[in-house]
Amino acid sequence: MRLAIVAVFLVTYALIAARRLALLPIGRPAGALLGAVAMVAIGALSPEESFAAIDHDTLALLLGMMLLSAYLARAGLFDRLTELLLRRFATPRRLLVAIAGLSGVLSAFLVNDTVCLFMTPLVVALCRRGGLPYPPFLLALATSANIGSAATLVGNPQNMIIGAMSGLGFVEFLAAAGPAAALGLAVNIGLLLVYYGRTLPPTLAVVPADPPPEAADRREVWTTGAVTLAIILGFFLGLHPGYTVLGGVIVLMLRDRRDPHEVFTRVDWPLLLFFTGLFIVVAGLRASGLVDAAWVALRPACELDAPAGIAAFTGLVSAGANLVSNVPLVLILGPNVDSLAAGPLPWVLLGFVSTVAGNLTLLGSVANIIVAEGAREVHELGFFEYLRFGALSTVVVLAIGVLAIVLI
Repeated sequence: MRLAIVAVFLVTYALIAARRLALLPIGRPAGALLGAVAMVAIGALSPEESFAAIDHDTLALLLGMMLLSAYLARAGLFDRLTELLLRRFATPRRLLVAIAGLSGVLSAFLVNDTVCLFMTPLVVALCRRGGLPYPPFLLALATSANIGSAATLVGNPQNMIIGAMSGLGFVEFLAAAGPAAALGLAVNIGLLLVYYGRTLPPTLAVVPADPPPEAADRREVWTTGAVTLAIILGFFLGLHPGYTVLGGVIVLMLRDRRDPHEVFTRVDWPLLLFFTGLFIVVAGLRASGLVDAAWVALRPACELDAPAGIAAFTGLVSAGANLVSNVPLVLILGPNVDSLAAGPLPWVLLGFVSTVAGNLTLLGSVANIIVAEGAREVHELGFFEYLRFGALSTVVVLAIGVLAIVLI
C-alpha cells in the first residue's frame, strides 16, 4: 500500500511541477484531480475521508478574492493605475520601485496569485508603452508579490492553510510576520535596483495607449474601493476571512444589479480544482505514515530554541518548498510544527520561509508561473533567467527576514 501511495504522489507531483509532460500532457489541475481519484481508488482514503481532507475555509477565501479582483478590474482600477504610474513615476528606476512596492502591498491583502494575474497585463503594457525591458519588471512583480504576501494570513494559499490549522488571528500573525515581510520587500527592491539599474534606459519613451482606456464610472470606483477597505477592516476585526470577502462580493453584486455571469467567468476555476485535488493527495500521503516517520527523524535537528535549529528548519522548509511546492509542504508539515516551540513562532516561520523560498526558482510558486505565462507573448521568462535574480533575492531576504521574526 505504501509503495502505491508514494507512486501516486510522485506522479501527481510530476504533473504539477512540469508545465506539460510529453507522456501525459494534462496540466496541473487535471493532474491534481487524477491524484485525488487515484488515492481513493487504491484505498489510501475513503471517499468520506477525502471530502474531510478538503480545506473549505481556504477555498472560500480564494474564491472570494478572485471575485473581488474581478470587480476591481471591471471598475477600471487596474487600467487607471497604469496611467497613474506612468504619470507619477517619470523614470524607469522609480517605476520599477513602484511596481515592486505596489505588488507587495496589494498581495498582503488580495492574494499574491490574484495580484499577479491582474497586474501582469499592466506591467506588460507599462513596458511596451515606456520602451522598457521586460525581465526586471516581471521579476519585480513576481518576487515582490511573494514577499508581500508573507505578511498576512490572506496573502497566499499556504498562509490561508496555516490560519486554518493554527487558529492564529489575522492581527496576531501580521504583528509577527509583517515587519519581516516589510523589511524583505525593501531589501528586494534594493536588490532589483542594484541588479538591473544599469540595464534600464535613463528616461521613459511613453507611447499613448491604443485604444485609450474608457472613462471609469466614479460611483463604481468609489463603491468598489469602499467595499474593499471594509473587507480589509473585517480581517483586522477577526471576522471569518472567507465569508468576509464573500460578503463584500455579495454587496458589489447587489449594487451592480446585473447578472454576475461575466464576473464568474473571471474566476480561475481550474486553480480551485487544483487545490481541492491537492488537499486529497497530501492527505493520502499522510495516511501512509511516511510523513510522520520522516518527521520523527528530522524533528530533533529543527528545535526552534536554538539558532542551529532555526537554521535547520529554514533550510528544510526552503528545500521542501522547491521540491514539492509551498502549498503541499505546508499541508505536510503543518500538523507537526506546533511541537517545535510554543506560541506562533513555528507557524510564522513556516509561512514566511515557505513563501519567500518560492522566489528561488520559476517553478517555486504559482505566482511566478502566472507572471511567466501572462507575459509569454511578449517575453519568454526562462528558468535560468529567473534563477539568476531569484536565488540572490531568496537567500538575502530569508536571512534578514528570519532574523527579524526571531528577534521581534
